[in-house]
Amino acid sequence: MAKEIERKFLVTNPGFKTLSDGSVHISQGYLCRDIDRTVRVRIMGERGFITVKSRNHGMTRGEWEYEIPVDEALEMLSLCEHIISKRRWYVRYAGHTWEVDEFEAPHRGLTIAEVELGCEGETVEAPGFIGEEVTGNPRYYNSTLSAPADE
Repeated sequence: MAKEIERKFLVTNPGFKTLSDGSVHISQGYLCRDIDRTVRVRIMGERGFITVKSRNHGMTRGEWEYEIPVDEALEMLSLCEHIISKRRWYVRYAGHTWEVDEFEAPHRGLTIAEVELGCEGETVEAPGFIGEEVTGNPRYYNSTLSAPADE
């Protein structure tokens, strides 16, 4: 099984931008937002992806991601109730690549950094823009952020 092991943190200041190796715009929606499984459709720049993720167990969950034609990703996004738009910045720091997501409306002002690990016990040195850890907090799952306001 493909596994994703990651930690998530709130970002306290825009200093990550000066450390960034670049960024990409992302539009994504969810075909399924069940607690045990999500199915996400995403367009990153000019590329389309579909991703299936299992329920989190600590920092670990199953993840299967496949590139798909961007026109098919657009069709699938049209089936999604809400679309998340964000800019992802890439920051290499102390041997890890941090993905920093700066959300657009209606979540403007929210910035979350994620770092993928090789195992749950791996230590990571956090750059100065990192704040509170929110790993495992469903409030900060992208699938939750894509939910209608009344859910």
